[in-house]
Amino acid sequence: MSKRDKQYSKRMEDLQLELAGLNRWLQRSGKRLAVIFEGRDAAGKGGTIKRIIESMDTRGYRVAALGKPDEVETKQWYFQRYVAHLPAAGELVLFDRSWYNRAVVEPLMGFCTKPQYEAFLAAVPAFEKLLTDDGIILLKYWLTVDQKEQEERFADRANDPLKRWKLSPVDLASRAKYAELGRLRDIMIERTHTSSAPWFLVDFNDQKRGRINLIQHLLEQVPRHEELIPPVKLKRLKGKPKRENVSDKALWVPNTFVE
Repeated sequence: MSKRDKQYSKRMEDLQLELAGLNRWLQRSGKRLAVIFEGRDAAGKGGTIKRIIESMDTRGYRVAALGKPDEVETKQWYFQRYVAHLPAAGELVLFDRSWYNRAVVEPLMGFCTKPQYEAFLAAVPAFEKLLTDDGIILLKYWLTVDQKEQEERFADRANDPLKRWKLSPVDLASRAKYAELGRLRDIMIERTHTSSAPWFLVDFNDQKRGRINLIQHLLEQVPRHEELIPPVKLKRLKGKPKRENVSDKALWVPNTFVE
């Protein structure tokens, strides 16, 4: 492991300890935190979310990664299916893409009409103000990545069978629209960047650096949560440790791992 990788691992470990404290603070205080991750395909949204939740109590967070709306959802108020995923008291919800699909991906690919697009941009500031006025802490991040770096990540995914699932038809179709997506992003930020729900940009050309910077920033945006994880002292067992003797009515899975 290189010196840089060791520094990254140590810094990430420290931040994950703070994130565990944040998780605990949310549960104890009843506060609600929603974090939106937006950005180009392969920017690093999923990997960052994975690092954030890695050491958290699974009962204290949810990841919302909504797919294409179904027949019923297309007939609803646009925000309706997202409202259902907003955090309850004590929860953290991480949106891997969000209602902002209508500001960038949908108009880019022709999935919405011009009136729908304009109506969305006009409605977002009021919608998000309702959320923050009700006490939800809302953080919005756009992960930036240059086209050269994005293409290298696409190639890596295409060459790795374990990563090919990340390349959707929409991802592949949008490759030639790098500049157009950037224009839509800028309009989105200009129209929806408000004092109650500002946009934060994070440079993700270096994913490790981007993760560290984003997580550090996230922690700084939340009211101080000096929630130390209390130590646990395990009492010494009485007698010899027991073997797990299981009823022979069940079937053992064969041991296929050869060392």
